[in-house]
Parts: sequence; C-alpha cells; structure tokens
Amino acid sequence: MEWLAALAFPAIDPVAVAIGPFAIRWYALAYIAGLVLGWTYVKRLARRGVSSLDEATIDDLLVWVALGVILGGRLGYVLFYWPGYYLPNPHEILMVWRGGMAFHGGLLGVAVVTVWFARRRALSPLVVADTVVAAIPIGLFFGRIANFINGELWGRTSNVPWAIHFPGAGLFPRHPSQLYEAALEGLVLFVLLTWLVYCRGALAKPGMLTGAFLAGYSLARGFVEFFRQPDEHIGFLLGPVTMGQLLCLPMLIVGVWLILRTRRA
Repeated sequence: MEWLAALAFPAIDPVAVAIGPFAIRWYALAYIAGLVLGWTYVKRLARRGVSSLDEATIDDLLVWVALGVILGGRLGYVLFYWPGYYLPNPHEILMVWRGGMAFHGGLLGVAVVTVWFARRRALSPLVVADTVVAAIPIGLFFGRIANFINGELWGRTSNVPWAIHFPGAGLFPRHPSQLYEAALEGLVLFVLLTWLVYCRGALAKPGMLTGAFLAGYSLARGFVEFFRQPDEHIGFLLGPVTMGQLLCLPMLIVGVWLILRTRRA
C-alpha cells in the first residue's frame, strides 16, 4: 500500500478547564451537553404536543436517564470489554475518571430505568422509550466528538486523504472513525428520527421510533466498525466480526421486530 501524506492530529487538550487540581474534561462536558440538549429537545416535543409526555414528567425522567447512562455505561464497559481485569479488581469499577464507558451498557441502563419509570408512573414503556430515543443521537454526536478530542477509539490504518496520525496509534495514519460515528450515529440518525416524528407521526405509534433507533444505530455502528480498530485485548470475534458488531446484532433484531410490530398494528 502506498501511504499518502496524512493530516496531523489537532492539538486539543482533553482538559477543557483546569482550576488548580480541579479539571473538567471535554468528555465530561460531552455527557452534560448530550443530556441537557436532549432534555431540551424532548421538552420541546412535549410543548408542541408531539410527545404525549408532559414537561414535568420529562424533568423527572432526566435524572433517571442520566443514572442509567452513567451506571449502565460503566458496567457495560466492565462486563463487555474488560471482565478479566475488573472482576478480580472490583474496587476499580467506580474509578470512572480513568475512562471506560460502553454505549451498549449505557443503552441497557437507560432501558432498565425507562421500564421502571414507566411502570411507576402507569405509563407505556414504549411511549416513554420513544421519547427518550428521540434525543439519544444528540448525546452520541457529542460523545464521539469527545472521543476524537481524546485521541481514542481511532480507526484502522488507511491511506485516504483525510487519514490522521493519532498520538500513540503507531506510525501509520488511520481513519478518523470517531468522526464517522459522530456523523452517522449522531447527525444522520437524528435527522432520520426527527423526520419520523414530524412527517410520519412516529410518536403516535408506540415502539416505532424505538425500533427505528435500534435498527438505525446498529446499522450505522456495524458499518463504521469496518473502519474502526478493534480493541487490542479483544481483537476480532468469529472471523472478521468485532465486539461492537456482535453487540449490535440483538439491537438490529429487536429494532426490526418493533418496526414490523407497529406496521401490523
């Protein structure tokens, strides 16, 4: 392979603000931005009468979704990606400042709190889930941008003109797969879900938006995994399949089932 001149990785400090020993990282700000903007968006859906949930309910839901994202994301990372390390060292599981969150774990955490919240309020879990997933691509977009700023989760080696030399990623340039994910899982998926909400009345068909999100995310993530470097300690599974693609498979199945279910209703 003939290697072309690659782009230099932008020198962005992962720490956004530092006051003495106290530091705020871009990754933390990405989580905050995703939650706050997502909360603002679904409240707007409620004010416009698009969502059947009222604003007070959405305010209460935000707290539980945040807990689901953080706890589920951390436990998912521990169980899906590093069980051999964390299970013998359980005291390090809570050390989230060292990094390590998994989207699929965060999704499971949000699913659990969504079902619990809905049943506690005598609401349909699918109605609540549809409102939540409408905003998830916002958080995914900021999260992937933060991955890029941190210079982590880079892509496979490549000679495309936009390949980047990531610090600590070896001699050869790589796909900026974090930006691919920000575009597909964030922007494209958000546009798709918004179109379904406003042009197809998806929130009036419980389960449709959740199904579209699950299927859309799994297809987007599964595609980008062909450009993303697998975790070194895991590598490929079942031939060329990665852990990310394997975890997306049940999401795709459930998503397609929900879409077909709403079409038959």
